Amino acid sequence: MDSQRIATGRTQLARLNPLAEANLHASLDDIAPDMPGLVTGFAYGDIYARPGLAPPDRQVATIAALTALGTAESQLKFHIDGGLNIGLSPQEIVETLYVTTVFAGFPAGLNALAVARQVFTTRGVKPALPPQQTGERRVRGLAALEATSRGAGQKVLDSLSDIAPDMAEFILDFSYGDVFSRPGLAPRHKEIAMIAASMARGTMRPQLKVHAKAGLNVGLTRQEQVEVAMQMAVYAGFPAALNGIAALREAFAEVDAAQ
Repeated sequence: MDSQRIATGRTQLARLNPLAEANLHASLDDIAPDMPGLVTGFAYGDIYARPGLAPPDRQVATIAALTALGTAESQLKFHIDGGLNIGLSPQEIVETLYVTTVFAGFPAGLNALAVARQVFTTRGVKPALPPQQTGERRVRGLAALEATSRGAGQKVLDSLSDIAPDMAEFILDFSYGDVFSRPGLAPRHKEIAMIAASMARGTMRPQLKVHAKAGLNVGLTRQEQVEVAMQMAVYAGFPAALNGIAALREAFAEVDAAQ
């Protein structure tokens, strides 16, 4: 069984980078020779090999989580490169970083873009220029909010009216009007990025629940969201993954109760 897990993990890891396993051994054998086997067997044999989430979806989730954590530059570089290898475009990766910036802040987003630039330069690729957005940002924001939250998002904005009404406008105009309405990333990938970033940071349960429901609205299944949570065990730890699963359970129960 263990040999099968390792073999499966090697196959998954090689899809991202054929040299990855050798590089793991080169960097770890002198201090933690068992760690490459744990990475290969668990992260890739047990988790990445699961059929419930497509490989490009997994890379969007991983890139968003590592960006949100802000402490794993070398791993982020590996997964940006791996994302290109399994079919993500440079523009999709950059758009994932835009979305994650809303959740992790500008320093995290800017640092991740610097890592992406290194990868793109090495690979000789560039992100395509996105089409210019048109119309008022408030109108774009309202449309993006309605498409994902279907009324629930407005409750979040209304909840700020008594203490920070300007913050509600920033959420609507910047988060939704400037960022989430951008056309360079599929709605499902935007929600995967938001869910993964929220779980990785571990302090965003209300926002995670909002985007779990929004994920359902844009076509993510419940199982796909649970798979994102299980993947967070690899990158953010088991507490973050377990807390994320608990938040998903609550969000799904609230959806069921409202039907």
